[in-house]
Amino acid sequence: MDKILILDFGSQTTQLIGRRIRDLGVYTEILPGDSVINDEIPGAAARAGKVKGLILSGSPESVYDQGAAPDKKIYSCGLPLLGICYGLQRMNFDQGGKVEPLPKREYGRIGVSVRKNFVAYNETAGGANSAAAECFLKAFHPRFTAWMSHGDTLTALAPGLREYGTSDTGYPAVVIHDEKPWFGLQFHPEVSHCEDGLEILSAFVFGVCGCGAGWTMEKYAEEVRAALGSRVGKNPVLLLISGGVDSTVAGALLLRTLESDQVHLMYMDTGLMRKDETKTVKANLERLGAKHLHIVHCEDEFLSALKGLTDPEAKRRAIGDLFITIQEREVARLGLPDNYFLAQGTLYTDLIESGKGVGKKARLIKSHHNVGSPLVDRKRKAGRVIEPLDRLYKDEVRRLGRLLGVDEEVIRRHPFPGPGLAVRILGEVSREKCDILREADAIFIEELKRRPAPRADGGAAQNNLSLYDDIWQAFAVLLPVRSVGVAGDVRKYGWVLALRAITSADGMTADVYPFQTRDLLEISTRITNSVKAIGRVTYDISSKPPATIEWE
Repeated sequence: MDKILILDFGSQTTQLIGRRIRDLGVYTEILPGDSVINDEIPGAAARAGKVKGLILSGSPESVYDQGAAPDKKIYSCGLPLLGICYGLQRMNFDQGGKVEPLPKREYGRIGVSVRKNFVAYNETAGGANSAAAECFLKAFHPRFTAWMSHGDTLTALAPGLREYGTSDTGYPAVVIHDEKPWFGLQFHPEVSHCEDGLEILSAFVFGVCGCGAGWTMEKYAEEVRAALGSRVGKNPVLLLISGGVDSTVAGALLLRTLESDQVHLMYMDTGLMRKDETKTVKANLERLGAKHLHIVHCEDEFLSALKGLTDPEAKRRAIGDLFITIQEREVARLGLPDNYFLAQGTLYTDLIESGKGVGKKARLIKSHHNVGSPLVDRKRKAGRVIEPLDRLYKDEVRRLGRLLGVDEEVIRRHPFPGPGLAVRILGEVSREKCDILREADAIFIEELKRRPAPRADGGAAQNNLSLYDDIWQAFAVLLPVRSVGVAGDVRKYGWVLALRAITSADGMTADVYPFQTRDLLEISTRITNSVKAIGRVTYDISSKPPATIEWE
C-alpha cells in the first residue's frame, strides 16, 4: 500500500493534512519533524516501494529557531517534497534562500493569483520536473482564496526555486523547483476554508507522487483491532465513558475486539452532564453488549472540587485529577488486577490542542481532562493507556462508529466536552447554575431537532434534515453576569445565556451557523419563558479561529 510521510513541526493542522489525504484513499504516517531519515525512505528503494512522497508541515516556530529543522537527507532522498507554510520556508532557507518577518502577518482568507503554465513561464522547462509541475499546476484556478497563518515570508528564493503563485499582499504563495520534484505552498490547503485545497493535495499525491488509492476506514479498523488484541492480550480494560460519540465508539471498538468479560465501562455521573444523560448512556451501552457497566454517582465530589474556582484551566485540572482519583478508588472496589489498561476516547484534536502532537513543537491551546492531567500522564508513562481513536478526527470517528454498528442516534450526537457543563458555565460552578444551564441547553437542542434545516433557496429541508443535523455543534453557555428585564409588570434580574452553533468538518476550524432570524427569536423566547432564572439570550457569532469552539 502506497504511503505519504508527513514531518510534523508542530502545526495545529498537521494531522489534518494526513486526514485529508486519507480521505483520498492514500495512507499517511506522521513523524516528528526532526526524525532521522534512514531506512524509512532510502532513496531509490523508496521510489520503488511504498513511500511515495514527503510533506513538511507548518509550525509555530521560525526557521531561525533552534530545533525545528528536518534531517537534511530529505533533500537527497529523491522523493517528491511538498512544503506547507513553515515547510516551504524551511525548504527555501535550507537551500540558501532568505526568510524574513512580515511587516504585517498574513492570516485568514487571502487571495492568490497563479501562473498555470509551467512550460511558458519557465525558460528551463524540459527538465526533470516539467511533467510533475504541469500536473501540479492544473489543480489551481488562476485566482482563488487561500487560508494563511504565518508571520514570516520568502524574501529571496533559493537557487532553482521559482514563484508561480503570489498572494494579494505581494508575497510568494506557490513555489516550484525547476528541476527537482519540490513544491511549496505559503498557505494551508488542508484547511476546509481554502478553496481547491483537496484538489491541490490530490495533485501532489496522485499526479506528482503517483500514489494508488488503497486506504479505507475498514483497513484502519482492522489494523487498530489487531494492535489492540496484540497489546492487551487477556488483560482487563477499563474505559472511562461519557456517553458521547468518542467514548461510545471507543467502547464499541473494545467490545468488538476483546472478550466482553475483559471490558469494563465506567460512567461517572458528575452532575456536569446533559439532561437525562445517565439514563441515555446506560441504554446505549447495554445495546452494544456491555456486560460490566459501572455507574458512579459523584456529583457532590465534583461540585466540591470546583467550589471557588473561576479560571478555566484550574477547573479543567481539578476535573481531570478528580476523574482519575475516583477511577482509582472505584477500580479498587471492583477488584481489577494491577495489570488493567485504562482506555480513553481521546481524539487527535484533544492531543494537539494540549500540545501533545506527534512532534515536540505543538503549542498548548487548552488542557483536556483526559490528556493534560498529571495523573493521566503518570498512567501514560507506565504504558497502561489505550487511546484507539487518537489519530482520528470527529467525522472519522462517526464513520468508524457506523462501521462498528453504533446506533445512528449516538453517531449524530454533537460533541460534548469531557469536563461537561463546568466549561460552559463561565466563572464558579454551582448546582443551581448546572440545573439552569442543563434545562436551557435541553430546550435549545430539542428545538434544533424539531426544526427543519433550510435549503439553499430558503425553502424547507428535504429528507427530514433538521437544524441539528445541519449544525456540527450547538450548545448553550451560562455567562457570569445578570441583566435587568421585565416579566409582566415586574422587574426581573436574570442570568444571561449565550447560544453557540457552528459548522465545521473537523473541529480545527469553524464558522458560525447562519440561523434564520425567526428561529433564533422563537428559541430565545421559549428559553426565557421556560427557564425563569434566565433573563436574556445572546448568540455567539465568533468563528474559530480566532475563538475556540468552547468558551473555556
